[in-house]
Amino acid sequence: MTNHVDHSCSSQPETPPVLVAALYRFTPLADHPSLQQPLFDRMQRDAIFGTLLLAGEGINGTIAGEPTELRAFVDWLRNLEHDDHFPFAATDVKWSECAQIPFRRARVRLKKEIVTMGVDGIDPLESVGTYVDPEDWNSLVDDPSVIVIDTRNDYEVEIGTFAGAVNPNTDTFREFPRYVAENLDPEQHPKVAMFCTGGIRCEKSTAYLKECGFTEVYHLRGGILNYLERVSPEQSRWQGECFVFDSRVSVDHHLQAGEHSLCHGCGWPVTREMKADDRYEHGVACPRCAADITEEQRRRRRERQRQIDLQQSDRQPNSMLAPCSTPPSQTTR
Repeated sequence: MTNHVDHSCSSQPETPPVLVAALYRFTPLADHPSLQQPLFDRMQRDAIFGTLLLAGEGINGTIAGEPTELRAFVDWLRNLEHDDHFPFAATDVKWSECAQIPFRRARVRLKKEIVTMGVDGIDPLESVGTYVDPEDWNSLVDDPSVIVIDTRNDYEVEIGTFAGAVNPNTDTFREFPRYVAENLDPEQHPKVAMFCTGGIRCEKSTAYLKECGFTEVYHLRGGILNYLERVSPEQSRWQGECFVFDSRVSVDHHLQAGEHSLCHGCGWPVTREMKADDRYEHGVACPRCAADITEEQRRRRRERQRQIDLQQSDRQPNSMLAPCSTPPSQTTR
């Protein structure tokens, strides 16, 4: 059973644009539950919204807040002493901006893994693929001897990916080992390059391939978000938008909120064209799932959306720190 501290945070006065930090760090934590309350208390104190996951293997999460407070929180995290050392000193962070808080609350959750593959013994600190900087990624993926694999899930690949990348057609990251077993072979695929949103899934996927006997395994340092930040659109091999795990749903090549929203019925991204379809109903269903829901489900979702709309209308319209309504999603990058 997953333990979590989960309390809603109150709205704050108008502030400068909101800053978002997607972060992770693989580091051994002998007593990670003891960090749950201190982290949550600090998030509450600084009005930091979002979710942090803690496990024996490290920390992962996406959080947001007023820029000064969020940067101070990350600095505090990096200087947090635990088990006589500073486990989060080298925490990887990707920054982006948002018009308002893309989360409803602050949460710190205890997990078995900070990114769930479901394979015991995979330790990125012991063995991991070769990191490739964004500036060198294009030349690698242009090499015809390299197979490029998108380690993300179907609903993420749907709205954007690198040109020529292979889609494993997975619903969750737990399915990735099966994809490898059924589709990859060290002799037939001597060079494998992988990428994900922020880099964390590739830490495990490349470690897993090394365990399976693959020798030349590469992954994009800092993931898609780092690539979009450091490679110009003119030089980019990226096509579409990048799915993110908050109410923005997607970001464009400038790391600004994209044009996608999320269907509350099936959880898949919804394009502008899909919204114009007669089968689309905000908060209820999209063309992908409209035929599969019952009238009772439709009624409940309409009522849920009505309550969400009422809550949003009660908030101060100019408060950037008033959190957006966010549909359920997992914290994985």
